[in-house]
Amino acid sequence: MDVSAPKSRTAPAIPPAPEQQPQWPDEAARDAVVAELRAAAPLVFAEECDRLRDRLAAVARGEAFLLQGGDCAETFRQTSAESVGATLRTLLQMAVVLTYAASVPVVKVGRMAGQYAKPRSAPAETRDGVTLPVYRGDAVNGPEFDAAARRPDPRRMRRVYDASTTTLNLVRALTQGGFADLHQVHAWNRGFVTDSPAGRRYEELADEIERSLLFMHACGVAPGEVHAAEFFVSHEGLLLDYENALVRTDDRTGTPYASSGHLIWVGERTRHPDGAHLDFLSRIRNPVAVKIGPDAHPDELLRYVDRLDPDREPGRLTFVVRMGAEQVRDRLPRLVEKAVADGARVAWVCDPMHGNTFVTPSGHKTRRFDVILDEVQGFFEVHRALGTHAGGLHVELTGSDVTECVGGGSTVDMADLPLRYESACDPRLNHGQSIDLAFRAAEMLRG
Repeated sequence: MDVSAPKSRTAPAIPPAPEQQPQWPDEAARDAVVAELRAAAPLVFAEECDRLRDRLAAVARGEAFLLQGGDCAETFRQTSAESVGATLRTLLQMAVVLTYAASVPVVKVGRMAGQYAKPRSAPAETRDGVTLPVYRGDAVNGPEFDAAARRPDPRRMRRVYDASTTTLNLVRALTQGGFADLHQVHAWNRGFVTDSPAGRRYEELADEIERSLLFMHACGVAPGEVHAAEFFVSHEGLLLDYENALVRTDDRTGTPYASSGHLIWVGERTRHPDGAHLDFLSRIRNPVAVKIGPDAHPDELLRYVDRLDPDREPGRLTFVVRMGAEQVRDRLPRLVEKAVADGARVAWVCDPMHGNTFVTPSGHKTRRFDVILDEVQGFFEVHRALGTHAGGLHVELTGSDVTECVGGGSTVDMADLPLRYESACDPRLNHGQSIDLAFRAAEMLRG
């Protein structure tokens, strides 16, 4: 496949200037950091990216389910064994439940080891008459509202690389050891079912999983997958100085890969079909994804397919749908029908978080658990009606007991939001809410 010269449904216009990029005040410092990154070892390897393409091809064919989740925006202070382990544990717990319910393999992908930059709606922020550059994630500047912290610093890109290295080392060590053992993960879920008021409704499903594990043990079935877990990392390919500096050419094929993560996506604000971010994705061999909101037009989706997956190769392209609970049932069908009619072989994944955010009178951005569930339900209903595969979930979550989203098994309400609101940007499901979501999605899958 020649990713450097994809087909196009229409002649591309002159690409606009890259969107959502910081204005580095010190160009020499930026050039020095980019040179360091170009000489650095890859964070992930081509063979790993190819393996994820194979797994996502199964998702596109309806033979697997994708679970993708993690922080809205990683921060340098969260790069610890405790934080990484908590998020990984949450995703592993969710995956066990979904695997049993869907009766297909669950591909596990973290929003980890690279999710340090965030798109923003405005370049500046004003408080009490003082205007400063907006916080664009730890990859660019600091969240504190003062001139020194908000000054874009290209040296932070090197810190992103170092923090991502640490995270990947922790993930690889944990997923290949006893931490990811299937029996251990189920024991954690059993604890949730026993101790959480919301969890008690899932006791029957937990009992079924336990009986299956006991049966496997009695039969002497102990494959390597029981004691370890296959896990991949992903992030939004937003900061192009960083992403381009970490492209590496595979010695086997001479093909370029983004070595910053296994799967790279573009978001709602940077998915211009002829933009710099789509151009970057078109030139790497990794599996890639595009976030799709309620205003996306069916013909626009076909342009993404032509640009990013001209050979219609399952596993190459994923559409992450973020419609909002009120619109998913009305807006999604026409997109799926158009793509299917055109022969696109993509994976369809539900992001029930971004279309359901609102701001409380106290100024906290939050999401309602029941509304998140409703979008998941609507996503499944659309695919069931069309006879297509609801391929997965993409969720902003944390393994900590934060109070950022309201409702769910942890019974967080509006008054609780200030207690542990720790997100650097958008609200995340906490550990209990995430496990609750997995069990509820499992009920939908079985239904």
